[in-house]
Amino acid sequence: MADIRVPRNSWVVVCDGGKALIMQNDGDVTGVDLKVRETLAQPNEPDREIGTDKPGRAYSADGRGSAVEELSWHDQAEAEFLKRIAFKLDDLIIEKDATNIVLVAPPRALGTLRSNLSVEAQAIISAEIPKDYTNLPIDQIERRLAA
Repeated sequence: MADIRVPRNSWVVVCDGGKALIMQNDGDVTGVDLKVRETLAQPNEPDREIGTDKPGRAYSADGRGSAVEELSWHDQAEAEFLKRIAFKLDDLIIEKDATNIVLVAPPRALGTLRSNLSVEAQAIISAEIPKDYTNLPIDQIERRLAA
């Protein structure tokens, strides 16, 4: 991993498509001490519970029909959750006067987040780590950020 610095009072956002930990470093660059300030989660329901119907059919002008690709309700729910996280970063900037954010998320989630970040949020993100740390204990996350 590249040399990642997490100065005192930096915000660390660890998320994936269903869970987010918003933490602040109460330690310093050499001794990362993350305190959880907020936890966000969304229910992980099966597609049959959040979807409505099977995909339809499309018909061309000559009357031939073809199936429409099925929508992944999980993917759509994850994208909406990550969009909420992007808006939450704006709240950190406005309400908590955040000046440094380290973003940790799986590569696919990072891509979705990037496309929804405001210019202000993009400007204060000091590092992006393409890893999934959401299910790790806080002390493990601290060790990985300090390494």
